[in-house]
Parts: sequence; structure tokens; C-alpha cells
Amino acid sequence: MLEVIVNHDYGKSRFLRGAVIDEDKIVACDAAEAEKEAQSLRYLNPERSVIHLLDKPISFDDAQDAIFRAPAPLVIVGGAGSGKTALTLEKLKLVEGEALYVTHSAYLAQNARNLYYANGFDRAGQEATFLSYREFIESIHVPPGREVTWRDFVAWFQRIRQSFRDADFRDIDAHQAVEEIRGVITAGERGVLTREDYLALGVRQSIFPASKRSRLYDIFEKYRAWLKDAKLFDLNLIAQEWLGKAAPRYDFVVIDEVQDITPVQLALVLKTLRHASHFLLCGDSNQIVHPNFFSWAQVKSLFWRDPELAQRQQLSVLTANFRNSREATRVANLLLKIKHRRFGSIDRESNFLVRAVGAEAGEVTLASDKDELKRELNQKIRQSTRFAVLVMRDEDKAEARKHFTTPLVFSIHEAKGLEYENIVLYRFISDHRSEFNEIVDGVAAQDLTADELDYRRAKDKSDKSLEVYKFYVNALYVALTRSIANLYLIESDTEHPIFKLLELTPAGQVRVDAQRSSLEDWQREARKLELQGKQEQVDAIRRDILRQSPVPWPVFDQAKTTELLIKVFRDRAPGGKPRQQLFDIACCHDEPALAVWLAREAGMDAAKQFDRVRVSQGRKSYAAYFSKNFKDILYQCASHGIEHRLQMNQTPLMAAAAAGNVPLVEALLERGADRQNVDHFGWNALHWAMREAFGDPAFASGPFATIYELLAPSSIDVNTGERLVRIDQRHAEYFLFQTFWVLFRPLFTQDRWSRATAFDTQAILSAWENLPTAVVSNERKKRQYLSGLLARNEVDRDYAYNRRLFKRRVLGSYQFNSALSVRQRRNREDAWTPIFEALNLRFIAEFTPADFGWNGARLSLEDYLEEAGMPGVSLPIAEERAQGENRSGLAKSGK
Repeated sequence: MLEVIVNHDYGKSRFLRGAVIDEDKIVACDAAEAEKEAQSLRYLNPERSVIHLLDKPISFDDAQDAIFRAPAPLVIVGGAGSGKTALTLEKLKLVEGEALYVTHSAYLAQNARNLYYANGFDRAGQEATFLSYREFIESIHVPPGREVTWRDFVAWFQRIRQSFRDADFRDIDAHQAVEEIRGVITAGERGVLTREDYLALGVRQSIFPASKRSRLYDIFEKYRAWLKDAKLFDLNLIAQEWLGKAAPRYDFVVIDEVQDITPVQLALVLKTLRHASHFLLCGDSNQIVHPNFFSWAQVKSLFWRDPELAQRQQLSVLTANFRNSREATRVANLLLKIKHRRFGSIDRESNFLVRAVGAEAGEVTLASDKDELKRELNQKIRQSTRFAVLVMRDEDKAEARKHFTTPLVFSIHEAKGLEYENIVLYRFISDHRSEFNEIVDGVAAQDLTADELDYRRAKDKSDKSLEVYKFYVNALYVALTRSIANLYLIESDTEHPIFKLLELTPAGQVRVDAQRSSLEDWQREARKLELQGKQEQVDAIRRDILRQSPVPWPVFDQAKTTELLIKVFRDRAPGGKPRQQLFDIACCHDEPALAVWLAREAGMDAAKQFDRVRVSQGRKSYAAYFSKNFKDILYQCASHGIEHRLQMNQTPLMAAAAAGNVPLVEALLERGADRQNVDHFGWNALHWAMREAFGDPAFASGPFATIYELLAPSSIDVNTGERLVRIDQRHAEYFLFQTFWVLFRPLFTQDRWSRATAFDTQAILSAWENLPTAVVSNERKKRQYLSGLLARNEVDRDYAYNRRLFKRRVLGSYQFNSALSVRQRRNREDAWTPIFEALNLRFIAEFTPADFGWNGARLSLEDYLEEAGMPGVSLPIAEERAQGENRSGLAKSGK
């Protein structure tokens, strides 16, 4: 049983989510027919009938079920594809109070959030927050500047090589340097190590011998100075500072992929717990490719200081692999055996092999690095989204691209977290022969026959082999486990001893079954990679596969509209076309002030009919988006890109949303359309649909509920001036904030809004009047509830859960808190943008006549701009208008 819907109140249904029910269309379904269309689960426990539900049904094996039932605290160790994330999310559903899920990757955090709330899941009495580690830092206090990246570090490291001429420095690898800085010098929760403390570390506490540590500390000091000069921040150093700012807040914490998080970062998260033992950690030290000197021993040292907690500490191991084929798992296990035999056990917790439980047999093929083979392989895989090429380092990609023209070429750092049906590993061993020679030194085939790994530590404590070669063996392990089905190893040195140990022999012929992917598949792939921050591959897809061309029509964005305003109102350009284009803009963006301007100052008689023709004229530029037949639109998306701009600066998704065309919205989303993309007024596709729903009862009661479900971003990130506040879609403040966003512009451009440039409860309730309960419940449509919601989020209100979103202008009337910033993507990087800049208040002010819409306003535009942090803002059109007063006839008082 999925759900009981009491009294046919379908609006409250978890699964229907506002869908209209027509019982005449519900037909009986034969079980045998349904089974033909059913999807098979990758794993189904034959002994258990309990099913868990995230985005799809999930069946736990015995080990997972035991962990699911175990009390906190919990530390879960599991290999790639072991179902750690699904298990932790199901475990999280049992928690009451405030819960936090945090992981290093922003994509993983967002994906976990979407899985958790899939199918309308809601947990009464729980408030769950999903954050990347950087976002967690920001939720305590937003650090200035930008987070330093691996590429930033490498570029800087290469530059400072010039200032160190001794051989000791030339022997230091960038990976080892950053690992020592992040994993040793800055990693401890007791503070950054002084030079004296660092030099005094034991042999197992550092990658470097004592003779090189002083030079390494010199590099660290230069690194710290460079961060300050470059306005960058290091998460470790910020975590050290923020330890003094953190306070208990959460009732339960889940930390996923804990191997990517350093001890001080972990300590900071645990400091936000109200109860020290209410946590769940999970990870896999065999997947460390981001240097941080991680060990489970360091993690446990945070707990063992408390004897009572130590006694209750549980550690659980997941050995099942639900992702990879049986053959890929076999080879990966052999690699773990080699690692264990050569270097000993990393720790007791990582001392296990994995077992494949899927039905996929798969293949692992070793092939010689010959031009003919590479040409044939490239010809088959270059246009398939099911094949990816992996190399060890970023600098290895250039050589790989000489032979493989697929856009899906990744270094191992980029590949972490990805999975593809087929993986080609290019010269992983051949380009690093000496390192892999060391890795297999002294290991024989007979050493790898055991079915399990015994616990044994390396005899020589001063032996740094594991630290030096850990990256290479872990990188190969991660590469092997990116494949769901098949692996192809292309190597020039096919006789390297590691292949014999992995029981791989060169294949005489490589069999590859690669089907050409459609343009829609590539659009989806580009969007998925864009969300994961893989911009290099996204650009390659759009350039080499989609081959998108610019649109052939003019796009009236801010720059083009400003150009038209100057042409019509200052230069008095002859001809009716510029005036008509401005009138089209006024109709599409619902700008009656601009229409009045055109009628009074430009002599355009048609503009006097604005109220009568606004809707029909406003839809002219996207009339095709109302049609059920939208093949031509999808063809345009293939030609110009899924995010191309229409004449009025809408994306196709914005136009489809405004048209209420649900099938087209679904088709665009299926191809990877971006819900978050905005026009020059800061509006996304949801905002365009909300405008229609606020003004059209038929739209509100018709397609809006479904469109809202499809288009509403999962959350809004705002910066209150000190810290990140995440407004989740489930929060009552979410739709109120979005409503303010949509109603903001009419405060300045439409004469019916004249009270202190602010919203009162009646204006909001009027906008919500016809909205379905699936979007806004009847309880939230009550004046008393809305007044309370506004009041408890006032910027000056003393309330524990105040998000400080609004400022009261006059009694009962509110506007955005002008100190807010919102997170927006600029130049391919996330950045905080002041809220009135994001809403483009400057541009709105450009075409707001002084004698229209401001009569009786209690706040002048100058005062408003000053409060918004834009005092003395330059308004070119307004200034030109004042200077051209005699010529144009516009009032000099116009601002």
C-alpha cells in the first residue's frame, strides 16, 4: 500500500501531487501486461519482503538491513557501489528534529536531497538540510573570496618553483605537497601545526622525511600568503577559524564520503551536534584520489577520547557491490589484494574485498596501444554517451584527445563520482611504469589466492611507499569501479607484471558494441555533467557533437533594450520599427509604464491600447509554444542549444512554462533544460509560470500544479550578510519568497502599486487566490498565517528560526531585506549577488516615469536605491532624458 487518501482530498496526496483525477480514465490493468513494462531491480533480497522507496524501490541485503536497524553512532565502511548513500538516506528518515546531511561534493549533496524527497516524501517532526562541505561552512559564516581549487594550486605551485632552486624542492610533487598541507599541517582539530610541531612529527604522521619538512613548511607559509593576496580561501584553514563560531544546532548528522573530509573539517561538523553520539559516517579509503592523508584511525581518534562513546561505537562494513559487473569487481578485488600484499593493511576498517551481486557479467579487455585499434575503437565510441575515456592526470588528456574524439575524456580527479556503462582506460599503466613497478614489487600470483584479506601492517614504519604510491593504486581502483558493464584497457606495455597479477592477457581483437546516441541523449549528458561541474566536457559536447549555432533573430536583453530606449526617446530615430519593438517588450514583460511612455512621448497610438492587446501581443514572440505539436521547437533546440534565447530573452523552458504547455516542459527537461536559468530581470521558468497563474484563474487551476512540480528549484540560497540560509522547497517561506520575486517589478512599473514599494498580505493573498492546494495549502492562504510568516522572518525580529528575509516598510507591508544576497552562477562560477542587483532594480528604474506609479509613494526611488545599496546609481537613460528635456518634453523631475 502506497498511501491512503482521506475523503478524496487528492490535493494532499503524496504521489498525485495535484494531478486532476478522472475516474473514467482509470482502466483495469492486467498483471501480466504490466509486468512486460516493469523495470527490474538490480537486487532483490529473496528472504525479505520489506521494500524501501527513494526515487525507486530498494531492497536491502542482510548487512544493510542490520545497519538500518542499528542505533547511532554508526560508522559505515563500504566500497564503490555498495549502496552507502541509499542506506544512509533511509536511515535519516527515522530521525526526529533537525538533521544535517553533508558531503564534499555539491552535486552529491543535491542528488541526495532529491532522492530523499522523491515521490513527495515528508517526515513529520523533521527538518533535514543537505549541504556540500563548502555550503556547511557558509551556513556558519560566509568566508570572503572564492574557494581555492586544485587547478589554482597547481598553477601557483609551478610558478613558485622558480624561487626554490635546490634539489629537495624539485623532488616534491604537487599532489604530495597539497596532501601534506591539507592532510597534516592544517588538518588537526587542535590547530594549524607550528613549524616546530611539524618538524617533530613521527615517521608515520607525515609523507615526508624529517630532512624535507622544513622546505615543505616554507611552501606552506608561501601558500598561506598567496591565498590572502589572491582572495582565495582553503576549507581546512576556514574550518580552523570557524571552530570558535560553531554552536550545537543539529539533532543528527550524516557525513557521506567521509574519506574526502579532513579531521578538522569533521570536528567542525560534529561541533554542531546537540548530542555527541547522534551521527552516521560512511566512506571508503580505497577511493581517495583527492589528497588529504585520510585514515580511519584519525577519524576514530575524535571519538575515543570519550570512553563512554568509545564503548558504544559501532563500525559496519558493506561488502556487496550493486553497481559494477562481476568481471570488473573481480579485477578490482585483485588490485586490492596487490595493494594489501605490497603495503600491508591501511587500517582494520578497509581490510575487505567486495562481492558483485548484480546479474551483469561484463568484460575487462586488455588491448595493445596500436593506431589501427585506436582508430577503430574511436570510430565506434565517439558518438556514444555510454562510453567514457579515463586518464590518470589532467595533463594526460591532451594525448588521449589525439586518438579519441569523444567529449567524454576525464582525468581520475574528474571521474570521481561518475559512472558509465563502458570505460576506456588509456595508458594508466604505460605512462606510469615505474610507479606501478614499485606497486607490484615482490608480489607474486600465489600471494593473491586468498578469498579474504588478513590484517597485517607494514613492518618498516619509516617506509613511505604507501603514501607515495597510494594515489596511483587508488586511481586505478576508482577507474575500474566507474564501469557498470565493460572495461577496455589500452596500454603500450601489455607485458607489465601488474596485468599478469590481474589475470589479464592482451586480446587479439576488441569487440565493442556501441550504438550512436541521439542528440537528445547528448543534451541530457551535457546537463548532467554541467551540474557536476564538468564544464570542459560540457563545452566539448556542445562544440563537437551538438554543433549549436547562434539564433538568427535579435534578442532583446538588457543591452538591446537600452539601445532601443536611447534610439526612440533620445535620438528620435525615424521609422516605426524601434517603437514597435519596444511595445512588444512592454507587452511581453507586462510594462504598462513603458507603454504610456510610448504613447505620450513617442506618439505611438497603438500603445494606448496596451490593456486590450497586452496578452495577445505579449505572446507573439512565443506563440508556437502553445501548440501541442512542438517538433519545430525541439529542432530549434538541437540547432541553437537547449538554452538558446527567444526574442524577448526567454529560454525555451521559460516560454513553455508561460504557455502552460506541460508536455513541452517535460520534453525540454528530459533534454536537460536548466530550471535555474534567468532572464535580465532575474526570472526563471517558474517565475514566468507564476506570473500567469497569479493573473489567470484557468491557468492556476489547470496546468500550474504540474508545472510547479516540474520546475520549482529544490531550494533558494540567500546570504543574510553573515551566513548562508537555505530555503528549501518544502519550507513555507519558499513560495512566499518566490511570490515576492514575481511581484517585485510591478511595484515600480504599474500604477496600482503605490504603497511604500512594499507588499501587504492582501496583495499576496490576491495573487494566491486561485492557486491549487498542491502548491499553497488552504491553511497558508489565511491572513493570520501569512502575517505570522512575514513577521517571524522580519530582519529585526528576535526569533530563533528567523531567516531575516523581509523588512517591514510600514505597518503590515513588507519588502525584501536589502542586505540579502542570492547565489547566482556568473562566469561559470557561483557567486553571491545583492538581491536588488539580481532583480535588476537599476534597469527597472531606467524606464519608470516620475509621474506614473510613484504618486503617493512614501519612499522615493532615490531613497529606495540608497537602501538597496546603490546610492547615486547611474541611470543613463534617466540622465539623457533630463538633459534632453527641451527636445523630448519629459519632466525634468524624472529620476
